[in-house]
Amino acid sequence: MNENTPAAGDDRIAGLSFEEALRALEDVVRRLESGDVALDESIDLYERGEKLRAACQARLDAAQARIERIVSAPDGSPAGTRPLDAPAS
Repeated sequence: MNENTPAAGDDRIAGLSFEEALRALEDVVRRLESGDVALDESIDLYERGEKLRAACQARLDAAQARIERIVSAPDGSPAGTRPLDAPAS
């Protein structure tokens, strides 16, 4: 597969940590805001930025779901966690 194909780009984005994806997204925004990018490249950057944004949002959603799964003790204090796929008790 050619590294310039959309699927190759998707694979690289999926392999980024949240912080790496956020930095890459910030770079895309900075380049787009500079106004020094040709139209075709702007469109490509915008598409990459949208994929990066979606990857970041998915990671944030997963983190929020994990946090919400914290098990509370009877007094309301955190008593531990359980995996996201564990049935609620």
